[in-house]
Amino acid sequence: MNSLNIDPHDSRPLIEQIVAGIKQRVDERALRPGTRLPSIRRFADDHRVSKFTVVQAFDRLVAMGYLKSRQGSGFYVAQRSESGDAANRSCRLDRAMDVLWLLRNALQEQSHIAMPGAGWLPGEWMDGEGIQRSLRLLARKSGVYLTGYGLPAGYEPLRSLLARRLEDQGIGCSPRQIVTTRGATHALDLISRLFVKPGDAVLVDDPGYYTLFGYLKLSGARLVGVPWTTQGPDTAAMENLIREHRPKVFFTNSLLHNPTGVSIGQPVAYRVLQLAERYGLMIVEDDIYGDLLAGPSTRLATLDQLERVLFVSSFSKTVSASLRVGFLACKYEIAESLTDLKLLTSLTTSEIDERLVYELLTDGYYRKHLEKLRVRLRKARGEAVKNLEGSGLEIYQDAEDGMFIWARRDASENATHLAAAAAKQGIMLAPGALFRPQQEASPWLRFNAAGCGNLAIFRFLDAERIDGD
Repeated sequence: MNSLNIDPHDSRPLIEQIVAGIKQRVDERALRPGTRLPSIRRFADDHRVSKFTVVQAFDRLVAMGYLKSRQGSGFYVAQRSESGDAANRSCRLDRAMDVLWLLRNALQEQSHIAMPGAGWLPGEWMDGEGIQRSLRLLARKSGVYLTGYGLPAGYEPLRSLLARRLEDQGIGCSPRQIVTTRGATHALDLISRLFVKPGDAVLVDDPGYYTLFGYLKLSGARLVGVPWTTQGPDTAAMENLIREHRPKVFFTNSLLHNPTGVSIGQPVAYRVLQLAERYGLMIVEDDIYGDLLAGPSTRLATLDQLERVLFVSSFSKTVSASLRVGFLACKYEIAESLTDLKLLTSLTTSEIDERLVYELLTDGYYRKHLEKLRVRLRKARGEAVKNLEGSGLEIYQDAEDGMFIWARRDASENATHLAAAAAKQGIMLAPGALFRPQQEASPWLRFNAAGCGNLAIFRFLDAERIDGD
């Protein structure tokens, strides 16, 4: 195999350069099915990259169907279908392959000594006691819900309770405007299926939620990143992008933003809604972290009253990721269409899980759990920010609440290389490129305050700073 053109000064990570180069040669038939690739050691030596980089690139190509791994023998070019029409008709998972690779690695059980890049709270921080208590209460109640399907729109008492909770946040809403889902990702997926068609331009936060990017790419959407500032979306850039690309939908995470941790300011929120009105734009507001915010907040749905905003949330970040209970709130007509789509794609959601969340929300313990969680996160944030700054990192903007801290060591550095070095030490970092719509290079890293308690993280960062100097 001829050497690939790999440039260490390229803005793309080395892994992506290797994947793109081999993929192109397979597509162009320069590498034929059955061809054996050089060993990992030889490839690393020939191209002057680390073995870790080669392993990650080869693993991606295996996941994409370009290579096959044979135990004890190495990697070979896989036999691929010649039917282009059939491939176009099928579900194009390759469009989201980078995101799929990231999710598999994040969710697999691995021998990490520390996971400061994780996107969730540790299990021991969640409301395990509340779940056990509610399970015991639920187990004493008999009914068809134990064996049958639930209502298409979801468990009605829960939807009524959610409507009251939204009223408390200033969002006028009836239970008929709420559809329960299997977490926020399911809600975002339903909305994408209904409103996004192949070729459509879609506005997203840049940086933003990489799982959302994955299934938008899966639908064939063209992702257009709106730069995120310390006050929310850059509205001047947003208007220029709207004029250029004519998108129909803007997906945004307004409170305790993933990955930067900051929340939208009220003037910016008003301006976003003005642009939506002027250009006929629909806004999908992902409020999955909102319950972690203790102070005053500005929600787009509160200002808009669900005229142009579809509101999405869930309890996976505060109660349990396993329960997979989320919801969306929107205009009644849209809720009806999304309920029909929910029926066609998944029938109904689990009434058992929804009854369990209902019990948690009505017994008074959820509020107390949130209060404890916020206090614990504030303390963890303070320690993490102090340690990160002590290790020479710049904080994007420190906030009191939430789990995410956006930080960088050097404005000119590609943080992907730092994350790769950390992985060798058993430390999982989350480089900023993961959160860019097209995985563009970034010097930033997302840290989870709840995952920064292991001092090995800062010893690694200190050692890397010394080596860099």
